[in-house]
Amino acid sequence: MLAVYVFFTFLDTSSKYLVLAGVSALIVAWARFAVHVLLVGIFLRGWRAPSRFRANNLPSHILRGAFLFGSTICNVMALRTLQLAETTSIYFFAPMVITALAGPLLGEWAGWRRWLAILSGFVGVLIITRPGVGAFGVGHLFALGSMLLNCLYVIMTRRMSATETSESLILFSALAPAVLLLPMLPFSLSLPQDGWQWFILLMLGVFGSIGHWLLVQAYRLATTTALAPYPYSQMIWMITAGWLVFNQFPDRWTLVGAAVIVASGLYIVHREHRLRVRNRAALDVEMEAVAKKL
Repeated sequence: MLAVYVFFTFLDTSSKYLVLAGVSALIVAWARFAVHVLLVGIFLRGWRAPSRFRANNLPSHILRGAFLFGSTICNVMALRTLQLAETTSIYFFAPMVITALAGPLLGEWAGWRRWLAILSGFVGVLIITRPGVGAFGVGHLFALGSMLLNCLYVIMTRRMSATETSESLILFSALAPAVLLLPMLPFSLSLPQDGWQWFILLMLGVFGSIGHWLLVQAYRLATTTALAPYPYSQMIWMITAGWLVFNQFPDRWTLVGAAVIVASGLYIVHREHRLRVRNRAALDVEMEAVAKKL
């Protein structure tokens, strides 16, 4: 899981480098998804058992891919003006938004303690963006849009995981955005200018696909609860990459806001773990009572 977020940091750092060099955000996003599709087909050997990639609900796959496409574009646009640590800090609010949306969309309602944690996380976002004091800009809007669209993508993934294969979810998450972007590419004329930029552009798909593959392996080896705190490790890699590559270091407000968001997110992880343990204990007691009756 630690390696997952190292590769995702490579992905964001490379994307920021390219857009600052003048490469179109659409080209950056399309290359990331197109190479991902190619690598998924090669590594998963799709030609041997194509049925694994069959979509039972194609419209849902397309909508889910559109959410990921929108999230990626917004993230790339945010990276034009924001530091890596700023975009990551806002992204850390995503688990709290998912917890809030899971009630009306999935029927998984949060209790008052988790709602307090969600509100605390929102305060952390306000500390980072500081609307009304001149700090809030278009980049923050793009970062918030990217985070919200990613939350919808995650919720759709939860809903579809019961009926769709993991291979189809991995493939269509990249195939749908790559196809949706094709009609827009003729209007994106800002291509890489040299071999080094082309190399970085192609590596976007490598970083993304390896990161997602490692993510799948992590969830095979450990529970969701056990892995939940590890995404916050990305803040370390993002601050380091921003300092080494772009000579940028987050200001104190970004660090304070990030700390508030991380603390709120970790509390939600802790609370959900306790509820899961309590429910499991209650189920065990109920099963024991039934067994005694039998």
